[in-house]
Amino acid sequence: MIKGLLILCGLILCAGIGRSAETVATVQTPTGAEVLKTLRPQHPRLLATATDFQNVREQVKPDGLLEAQWNLLLKKADTVLTESPVKYELPDGVRLLEVSRKVLARVQLLGLAYQVTGDVHYRDRLWQEMDVVTQFADWHPVHFLDTAEMTAAVAIAYDWLYDAWTPEQRKQIREAIVEKGLKAGLPAYSGSMWWPKCEHNWNQVCNGGLTMGALAVGDEEPALAGEILAAAIQSVPRAIKHYAPDGAWAEGPGYWAYATTYTVYMIASLETATGRDWGLASIPGFSLAGDFPLCMNGPSGRSFNFADAGDGAVHASAMYWLGRKFERPDYDQFEGAFAVKSPMPLDLLWGASRSLMEWNCFPVFGSGHYFRETEVATLGVIGDSKRLYVAFKAGDNKVNHSHLDCGSFVLDAFGQRWILDVGSDDYNLPGYFGKQRWEYYKLRAEGHNTLVLNPDAQPDQDPKAKTVITKFSRDPKFPFGIADLSPAYARGAKSVRRGVALIESKAVLVQDEVAAELAADLWWFAHTPAAIELAKDGKSATLKIGKETLLVRVLAPANAVLEVMEMVPLPTSPHPEKQMVKRLRVPVRKLAIHLPGTAQTRLAVLFSAPDAAVPEVKKLDEW
Repeated sequence: MIKGLLILCGLILCAGIGRSAETVATVQTPTGAEVLKTLRPQHPRLLATATDFQNVREQVKPDGLLEAQWNLLLKKADTVLTESPVKYELPDGVRLLEVSRKVLARVQLLGLAYQVTGDVHYRDRLWQEMDVVTQFADWHPVHFLDTAEMTAAVAIAYDWLYDAWTPEQRKQIREAIVEKGLKAGLPAYSGSMWWPKCEHNWNQVCNGGLTMGALAVGDEEPALAGEILAAAIQSVPRAIKHYAPDGAWAEGPGYWAYATTYTVYMIASLETATGRDWGLASIPGFSLAGDFPLCMNGPSGRSFNFADAGDGAVHASAMYWLGRKFERPDYDQFEGAFAVKSPMPLDLLWGASRSLMEWNCFPVFGSGHYFRETEVATLGVIGDSKRLYVAFKAGDNKVNHSHLDCGSFVLDAFGQRWILDVGSDDYNLPGYFGKQRWEYYKLRAEGHNTLVLNPDAQPDQDPKAKTVITKFSRDPKFPFGIADLSPAYARGAKSVRRGVALIESKAVLVQDEVAAELAADLWWFAHTPAAIELAKDGKSATLKIGKETLLVRVLAPANAVLEVMEMVPLPTSPHPEKQMVKRLRVPVRKLAIHLPGTAQTRLAVLFSAPDAAVPEVKKLDEW
């Protein structure tokens, strides 16, 4: 989708070691009355003000800087005019969330279209949507993300078109926000729900949606809105603090977009509505949040999709807001490369005042980046699809949405993803978020590009293990990272380390050092969508995607050979499902190395162009 954009366009370095987040947080705990004291009386006041909409009007005029993007958005808005309003339904049998998100997308499209054009067709179609959803029996509070996102959607509709609604329409929308959103959520803060005390995406989404609802009606329902605002501002730092120290998000890039979008929704709405962020934006690490998608998107156009996520490119309109807030033009450039082709309404609202040109390429960074605490690292150059890029992780298996994937990696070269992460599975599978989670292939270590020791021991990594990258270098001559994975394999070995290195931007070396007190049954896996041609001696394999070729060579130990396996569990796995390949968009097989009876080994595998030189295998301690 975005491969054509990945061209060299001026060097902008991705922040790395030597640059850290703020060390002092200034989060405040105001009362509701204090928050509402400076509430802007005028609408719109959520996410944007009248001035922001005027900026868009100026730049979407014929020959304006955003004319092309606006035309694309207007076509989408015109399509919505012909569509029926949503219905109260649980498409997956569990959640209203898909409906809430559809309403949110339509509200932003139609709301922006009306603000820019004044055409009453957009207002009238938006009212049809509001008339339906405000009469739903509820917004499905049993799965509160559904309620939070619907509250955000209806709050924006109320706010952005406040002066266009009749008094009766305003009353109907406002009462729905109060009854189905705010009153449904308020008991959560006194303990009726778990999410206000959690430290992952639910916190930001639920607090963000309720905050927007409260700010929309704060002057008309000050007591209720004030309670919500005070409680939300007190709750949300529990999650925001996990951006520290370097801006990463441990739930993975996909959930970075979700969590960060609602974090920005909340902070941006507080700023536009009250003129203050109440210290939330100063929480350490948040100022660097945009670095994570900047580094996690490989030159193939696919992200390092660890945890429960797909591997599509990760971005969000929030990048424009972050770019303005923290003076990071590379964030603007990054989001602008997506907005040129497929803009979102907030791209225009937040991007209109940020740049005097349309970006058509990604910012370029080189050598590597290490995100501490999340324990993820990248090596390689984004913005040059002819070079190699590898992303790998250690990490904490206990994190929400995590897989047993300590040590896993993905690899891009020549504009293609050669070694991939197969992603999440169906959330509605029995016990997916419970006792059966580690029975599913895609979530287990054997479903990732890492090691498995003694696969008859279940699960195949310790679900409570936290592993770290112990050494990292961005030296352009030999950038590398070394992870100590020992806690993940403590039942089978006393020491497991994985090193990943980029050699002269032409090859990637993945090297494992394993030491066990008792001989272990060791497997090495790498999942690939490529056609595989295995050498007769098993010492190498040629991977092919289209006209491109990547060579895989086993450098050590002498008795290691490659084999090709289907993407199915090992015979000793607890849940031998066979349908994983059918759920992927492309067929996937895996390269494997099997070393039974291993007490100590150094296993080194090189990925490179066919003509690349073979490096000397050195101990990880000598890197």
